[in-house]
Amino acid sequence: MTGRYAIYYAPEADSPLWQRAAQWLGRDAATGAHVTQYIPQGFDGATFAALTADPRHYGYHATLKAPFTLAEGTSEEELLSAVEEFATQSFAFSVEISPQILGNFVAFRLVEKSLDMQALHEDCVCEFDNFRALPTYAELERRRKAKLNDQQDRQLLEWGYPYIFDDFRFHMTLSGRIEDAAIRQTFLDAAMAFFADDIGTHRFGSLSVFHQPDRESSFNVRARFPFLG
Repeated sequence: MTGRYAIYYAPEADSPLWQRAAQWLGRDAATGAHVTQYIPQGFDGATFAALTADPRHYGYHATLKAPFTLAEGTSEEELLSAVEEFATQSFAFSVEISPQILGNFVAFRLVEKSLDMQALHEDCVCEFDNFRALPTYAELERRRKAKLNDQQDRQLLEWGYPYIFDDFRFHMTLSGRIEDAAIRQTFLDAAMAFFADDIGTHRFGSLSVFHQPDRESSFNVRARFPFLG
């Protein structure tokens, strides 16, 4: 099965936040290696591993342009070159972040609205869309199971992903879906304690391309490009 690429924000691989996130999720997407997972108080190993299975698969990141198959006539080399060129003209910026609840998930989110982040997201969605193959009927139907509104469905058809532009919510996911509110709060409390040193102003200074060889494999960092604007 054809692999996929995604344009993500991911902290630098040698940063404390990235290293702690790798321990939290039990995998380092920069190296592809599994690491000994931190198990917070109140959880057993199997339960916590299950709660973090989804973000462990995707790697620690924030989605800027969602996973896509390369369009016919395009190549990985061309994609990486385009992202690198984009990064050379982009400027770093800083925003406060903290673990928060987003629906049934726990994730690092922005403490306040950031026009810089919104612009980065929108630019990534548009700038690299010529590299995206059209979604299959099965992919469209899978997305539509989330009961999209009319705008989200139009965005799915036009851009391959429903949660973009006005529906974009920056998040670096720390959990899978947690239906139980009490467990969700316990999970958030544990994240607040474990990531205490990472809460506050965060500098966004790079763009990453992640790659998934096939749908069963995990996503790993293929390349990271610093902002040089």
